[in-house]
Amino acid sequence: GQVVVANFSASWCGPCRVIAPVYAEMSKTYPQLMFLTIDVDDLMDFSSTWDIRATPTFFFLKNGQQIDKLVGANKPELEKKVQALGDGS
Repeated sequence: GQVVVANFSASWCGPCRVIAPVYAEMSKTYPQLMFLTIDVDDLMDFSSTWDIRATPTFFFLKNGQQIDKLVGANKPELEKKVQALGDGS
C-alpha cells in the first residue's frame, strides 16, 4: 500500500523552515513514499481535524490509516521513521 508522510507546517514557523530542506531531500531519497506538505494557515479547517497543536507535525499513513506521528523538527527521529518506512515498502 501507499505510504504517505504528511508535514503540517507554517510559513512563520522557524523550525519548519529548518526541517524543510531535509524533508525535501528525503522525498528524493525515498521516491516510493509520498511526501505532502500542508500549510496549517492555508488549510486551517483541514488541519484542525488532524488535531495539530504544534508545527511541524509529521503524520505517517499507510492505506489511509495513521501508523505513526512525530511532533517537532526532530531531524534524527524523522530520518529514522522515514528510513524504516522507506526500507519496508
